[in-house]
Amino acid sequence: MVSLIMVVVGLSGCGTRLNSQKYVQEPVPTLFFHGGGSSYHAEEHMANAARKAGVTRTIIRAMVDPQGHVQLVGKIKPGASNPIVEVNYADNTQMNYRTHGVWAINVVRALQKQIHFKSFNMVGHSLGNISLIYYSLEASRDPHLPKLRKQVDIAGHFAGLDFKKVPARVKQPAGLRLNAAGKPNKMNATYREMTQLRHTLPQHQVAVLNLYGNIGGQTDGTVPNVSSLSLKYLVQPRAKSYQEHEFTGKRAQHSKLHDNPQVDRVLIQFLWGKSQQHATEK
Repeated sequence: MVSLIMVVVGLSGCGTRLNSQKYVQEPVPTLFFHGGGSSYHAEEHMANAARKAGVTRTIIRAMVDPQGHVQLVGKIKPGASNPIVEVNYADNTQMNYRTHGVWAINVVRALQKQIHFKSFNMVGHSLGNISLIYYSLEASRDPHLPKLRKQVDIAGHFAGLDFKKVPARVKQPAGLRLNAAGKPNKMNATYREMTQLRHTLPQHQVAVLNLYGNIGGQTDGTVPNVSSLSLKYLVQPRAKSYQEHEFTGKRAQHSKLHDNPQVDRVLIQFLWGKSQQHATEK
């Protein structure tokens, strides 16, 4: 059940000049999801980078309370170009992954009550990627939801985390390796559940970009690259396209990737660049 409260505030970046030469200008929302223990503030750098580049003038927030009720802060005007929604989960350490999918659907439905849109994009960092994966798993049951067009996964821990305190069902198996298709040699319970995407992700609809950091030793300092790269096995069979991009250096560290100008450039080009749009439409 979605509880919707409209709060109208000034639009972020109202004076920004849109760059229609470099970026598509369409009324297609993009939803950003933060990582565990974080908030919408972790999404602000990427959202503002898109605004400054001339992608959009509109940035609003979707505040999700611990029960999954959604309050939209800000208003998207009809026809607004590439509006961005910074999603904030009050319960930012929720480890029930299916709950993340339900909350993501609640955000989409709340947004549908404010504006009409047929398609949208999603961006996730760390635990935020779970909203992307489980949105698609849950959305396969509802034909009335808008179509997911593009998704950007940043520093995802799809095959698990190697932390002592995480539940066994999300813990990364020891000795984890991937074959050429990205399939793990060992799967925890949640990854096995995620493999349903290989059958339910809409065929040739979603373009996927997988961004990960390598500060040395094939890890971003928190998530081993092998876990991030296991996304390939989940989505590639049915995705419209699948791309990977590795970042190196100090700003490739897990919690710095969402504030990395190099990540901004790749993300912006993938989601809104005209040359990228032509490539994915082929």
